[in-house]
Amino acid sequence: MCGIVGYLGPKEKKEILLDGLQELEYRGYDSAGFAVISAGKLHHFKAVGKLKNLREKASSFSSEGEGVAIGHTRWATHGKPTELNAHPHMGAFSYVVHNGIIENYRELKEELEAEGVRFLSQTDTETIVHLFEAYVREGHSPFDAFRATVERLEGAYAILLITEAAPDAIFFAKNGSPMLIAFDGDEIYFASSDTAVIGKAKEATYLEDGEYGVARPDGVALYGPDGERRVTTQPLPADKAMAQKDGYRFFMEKEIYEQSSVISDTMLGRVLEEGVAFEELPRDFFDGISRIKICACGTSYHAGLTGAYLLERLAKVPCDVEIASEFRYKEPLLSSDTLFVTISQSGETADTLEALKMAKRAGLRSLTICNVDNSSIVRESDAAILTRAGIEKGVASTKAFATQVMVLWMLTLHLAQKRETLDAEPLGRELNAMRHAPRALLVEEKLHERIHRLSKRYLHGHGFFFIGRDLFFPLALEGALKLKEISYLHAEGYPAGEMKHGPIALADAELFTIALMPRTLLYEKIKSNVEELSARDATILAISPEPFELADDFIGTKNAEHPMLEFFEMMVVTQLLALEISIRLGNDVDMPRNLAKSVTVE
Repeated sequence: MCGIVGYLGPKEKKEILLDGLQELEYRGYDSAGFAVISAGKLHHFKAVGKLKNLREKASSFSSEGEGVAIGHTRWATHGKPTELNAHPHMGAFSYVVHNGIIENYRELKEELEAEGVRFLSQTDTETIVHLFEAYVREGHSPFDAFRATVERLEGAYAILLITEAAPDAIFFAKNGSPMLIAFDGDEIYFASSDTAVIGKAKEATYLEDGEYGVARPDGVALYGPDGERRVTTQPLPADKAMAQKDGYRFFMEKEIYEQSSVISDTMLGRVLEEGVAFEELPRDFFDGISRIKICACGTSYHAGLTGAYLLERLAKVPCDVEIASEFRYKEPLLSSDTLFVTISQSGETADTLEALKMAKRAGLRSLTICNVDNSSIVRESDAAILTRAGIEKGVASTKAFATQVMVLWMLTLHLAQKRETLDAEPLGRELNAMRHAPRALLVEEKLHERIHRLSKRYLHGHGFFFIGRDLFFPLALEGALKLKEISYLHAEGYPAGEMKHGPIALADAELFTIALMPRTLLYEKIKSNVEELSARDATILAISPEPFELADDFIGTKNAEHPMLEFFEMMVVTQLLALEISIRLGNDVDMPRNLAKSVTVE
């Protein structure tokens, strides 16, 4: 999501920071800022919106000569996108930038406030700089104060800190969020992605989790849990576009692989030991609500269908799901006890936005699940839950869908707690499964290679049926949509139990059936449905932890204990299958014909 850049050296720092942050724009952001120590004094600039706003604010500032500088593009997680919430965050004599989420920031903030520290922002990041300065005031050296600060932090972070207490130093730490240090002679650069430093530095070291240290003009001191470490470097890649893709062939492929980490970002600070909490929702937000209506388009609609199964099963709240473009014209009956939930990756989807306005006019309370803070739908809604997926460049959505489904699962458990529809034991099982979701989304090289080999068999024929039951029916719809979006082959998602009511007439050797066969949910039922298709000579690709003797092809998934873990693993399989078929057909995976990333027209 957010981007970090740092520099230690004699060159004009403002331009190095702004150029580096511009190279990280593809990650998405809603505010930006930088801080410089020049001639021993701190200077800082912040702006909401695009980098051009920050450039204008700092147009008269220059900082040639030895010094240190840090910059940041922020995607809001704690607090709205405002200048106060933008990074760098300041103390009395220090500034910090940070990617990630500090899970124990409330505890740290309360401790610091009790000591008289006044906070200016709503962010978790500000606790870092105040905690550091508290240790300095106690008499610790700047480095010892930074080390003590890092030891107190829980969660994910990539941190750069500069301070007037050590005006020639940049302190850094990494745990769970990416960070690298790059070198060009005596000049030292920091970045959250090598895209920001290609063309400026020649080699880099990519920090490991748990590493921290300090950079000074005489070099970098690097430490880990086992003590001081040697800095080892490798050459930087030469191509910026390829660096943005991190070596993947397409952004869509990269985004499939990113799903495990972004799901972790989605859960951070929300999935707690005892339950799920959303600090962005008022305590009384669900008071008077007895039913939910979800409204969305395309992939977001499929996420909504998945959420409806979860909400009714676990939270015991009636839930309807509407296609936004249809909802607008059906003269719907709306009651004030209904929570109107919109889902949109961009927050600018025209049909969904207009549906939301209709619901608002009818007096309904509204909640949006979105990836872009300060977007039109977020501003129009009474409350918003951000998915924290980071920018998604592939037009065919992958990680946006995964994070939307995760938010709906979390929202289900949050509501189940409030409505007391889950006892402690089943709630504990759900939370435990949720914590294992990032592992279910990891792409194993062996699995990807298997799908690559299989894909050559599925380039011709008269169509695909993706079939599933229960939660896996919306996943079948989404799998079919992914394939048709980027391969231009006809594909249809269908409830497996409905095949015999008409579509089975299409079954022959040239009909490819992608069967989602989870072990944890209605396995015997869908097995029977697939057997009916096999008897009509349909070509069967079974995706299941259980080997299926009638399948022409089989992709084995792990034996999971929860349907949602099987859901996420099978989701990855269907995404990779669509990707590999499309690549074999020679299509532009990231920019499929006739499609746009943000649909702002009817």
